Amino acid sequence: MLDDLGGWRRSADCAALRDTDAGREVTLMGWVHRRRDHGNLVFVDLRDRSGLCQVVFPGEDEALRERLKPVRSEWVLGVRGRVRPRPAEMVNSELPSGAVELVAEELSVLASCPTPPFPIESFPEHAGEVSDDLRLKYRYLDLRRREMQARMRFRHAVTLAVRRHLDGEGFLEIETPMLIRSTPEGARDYVVPSRVQPGHFYALPQSPQLYKQLLMVAGYEKYFQIARCLRDEDLRGDRQPEHTQIDMEMSFVGEDEVFAVVERMLQAVLREVLGRELALPFPRLSYAEAMARFGSDKPDLRFGLELRDLGAVAAKSEFAAFTGVLAGGGSVRGLVVPSGGAFSRKEIDELEAVARTYKAKGLAWLKRGPEGLGGGVAKFFPGALGESLIAASGLGEGDLLLMVGDQGETPAIALGAVRSALGAKLGLTAGAGQDFRFLWVHRFPMFERDEQGAWQAMHHLFTMPHPEDLSLLETDPGRVHGQLYDLVCNGVELASGSIRIHRRDIQERVMAVVGIDKAEAERRFGFLLGAFDYGAPPHGGIAPGLDRLLMVLDGGQSIRDYIAFPKTLQGKCLMVGSPAPLDAAQLAELELQLRIPVQEA
Repeated sequence: MLDDLGGWRRSADCAALRDTDAGREVTLMGWVHRRRDHGNLVFVDLRDRSGLCQVVFPGEDEALRERLKPVRSEWVLGVRGRVRPRPAEMVNSELPSGAVELVAEELSVLASCPTPPFPIESFPEHAGEVSDDLRLKYRYLDLRRREMQARMRFRHAVTLAVRRHLDGEGFLEIETPMLIRSTPEGARDYVVPSRVQPGHFYALPQSPQLYKQLLMVAGYEKYFQIARCLRDEDLRGDRQPEHTQIDMEMSFVGEDEVFAVVERMLQAVLREVLGRELALPFPRLSYAEAMARFGSDKPDLRFGLELRDLGAVAAKSEFAAFTGVLAGGGSVRGLVVPSGGAFSRKEIDELEAVARTYKAKGLAWLKRGPEGLGGGVAKFFPGALGESLIAASGLGEGDLLLMVGDQGETPAIALGAVRSALGAKLGLTAGAGQDFRFLWVHRFPMFERDEQGAWQAMHHLFTMPHPEDLSLLETDPGRVHGQLYDLVCNGVELASGSIRIHRRDIQERVMAVVGIDKAEAERRFGFLLGAFDYGAPPHGGIAPGLDRLLMVLDGGQSIRDYIAFPKTLQGKCLMVGSPAPLDAAQLAELELQLRIPVQEA
């Protein structure tokens, strides 16, 4: 029954037909989006990538109707016929081709289709019935949906706008290798065994970091790449084992120049793709200020709810949980919830659970009513001390005050998480994709302690310390600030970057802080250190995550919806069944032996 393409060739896209095409003979090809039988007439909405066109199969052509009889949704058809205007009362203003229809004269069945595992045409109505795993297993069907095709077109449009803009700024697009040497960059590497060098392995790049620095040494000055990056790390909604970033590097720049390039690029993207104007420059916060005010290094500026330091007032109270923390060098932070006095105890307990998730030992609270402070820990703040607490926190009548006391950054981080939960609960983050609040967070600490107490780089090893902190590298690494910066929008980190080290002596000193001596540095990074000896310019860069940027600009919830073939949270591709075991012959060819039994591929 199936016909091949034969001499048929498509002469028009489905959504391209207009009333000016009336009388024209055309050939359409596409998928059956919907079929409607009306007695003597059959209507088929034919769909291709451009959209839909209504095709009419008249009842008087018995042979044509017979060929159409078995056709169902998602069959692939070729249809020849003439375009005619629809009756005025039948015009569909929601479709670009809604003023016309194609009267079928010939039909070619190009492919049949069984009943799909989920509806394509009416997917939004069945969204709750379709699991993510089913969508990913049949991703080629999921990608047929209008919502997904719109997202892929959006991805293309943003990428094209980025390329146009950076080309206009004098950047060169240069590809870097996918098979590289394993180097520490913050996450585990995916490794690839070498068949011709048994016992040796390539790594897949977590980023093009070292290569783009080498391109600056090579004199290319402005580089970019729409780069694939692969990291073996725990996954979540905005993280995938392979993702795409807009990788950029520039010579002879400082933070201000890098910020300006990225801001102009985003301004051009929003103007070209969304028709929106973006005000420049973006605000800037130091890491310390972001943590103190918002409890996060990626604060959502669409709403206030800023944290307050309440240590001076808490120290005068008899609340032992706070006074003990303060005596040990800790802090007490507070967060006012406007009109939160109406919150039930259950709602407060839910917020406390959020704080405990971020290592807080509890969430102290009290409310201000017409009679003064009440509930929770109010009894520890009587009289004048309560008035001091009201003044220090900005607590208004009918408001709720939440407080955390602990060591280090725990109070800020825990309340920052509570703040984010309140943003969603109070509807302060509604209207995703409408309000874009970009900002820069910079002056990060260079180093942080790992679980064993040893120093590790907060971002990566190749960041230039602030000049005034260079003398602290050997004596007090915890006080060294790096020329590090993150781009944030609506509570999502979109990019990380830094001004790089371009001198061997400073790079060796930074590596020494994290326990890499000169011999080890030479063994692992000798190619980079050697390049620095041959005239390396000062340089810096940044790498906005394309997938996250798309999610934020489109008001999405997960980067998976903006990647054609993503992985699950377990790093699996359900469609092709990867990762998969190798058979014994493949392992032998690679000189590999597993400590677990070989499975059938």
